[in-house]
Amino acid sequence: MSHTNEQPSPEPVDYLQAGRYIDSDNPGVIAFAHRHRVGSEPGIEAATRLYLAVRDGISYNPYLVGPDPRHFRASDCLATGSGFCIPKAALLAACARAIGIPARVGYADVRNHLSSKRLDELIGGNVYTWHSYTDLYLEGKWVKATPAFDKALCERVGVPVLEFDGRNDSLLQRFNAAGERHMEYVRQRGVFADIPYSRIIAAFEANHPRWLHNRNNLDDEVFESCTESGKESV
Repeated sequence: MSHTNEQPSPEPVDYLQAGRYIDSDNPGVIAFAHRHRVGSEPGIEAATRLYLAVRDGISYNPYLVGPDPRHFRASDCLATGSGFCIPKAALLAACARAIGIPARVGYADVRNHLSSKRLDELIGGNVYTWHSYTDLYLEGKWVKATPAFDKALCERVGVPVLEFDGRNDSLLQRFNAAGERHMEYVRQRGVFADIPYSRIIAAFEANHPRWLHNRNNLDDEVFESCTESGKESV
């Protein structure tokens, strides 16, 4: 697996502020985070509850992709109740920050050995650039969490549900339930305090242009019909 030369800040405190995309100051995000936390102090139990809330409360949709920033922003992902890996990772990071847990987002290129023919044709192969996970600072160390694939989806396609215990990295499933090779990490892109939107869009334009533009603004009805208040019960 190749690596980039990203030099993230070593200070956890630098990953508590709201960002443009990890908008942890959004009222809907704050309400969602506090509804799923436990106790009065941030910690592993709160982080794992937030992980499950984002993993299963927000459905994974690899087709809800587009160049508009709303396809990437945490609060928009919460409002629609659906998203692909990048906004779901941003939402988990935003929820963690909202209750005082330092959080950032990390990226890697991954190969999906079991993706459908339809999705392969849309992506332009089975390698997805800039797949995202969340990096949470818990008990003095950074731990990776990947809330992308919801439990219902995993059960439907025969892939083990990806768990997160707050102490060990939780990365995409290497094999499905039948033992077939599933996800493979092929390149690390680094970690960031907020979504590097311009870099991701440039990479998608170069590697996945059909995927990036497949919606042709058909998402307008989805985004305009959903509000944060309407999704508060997720």
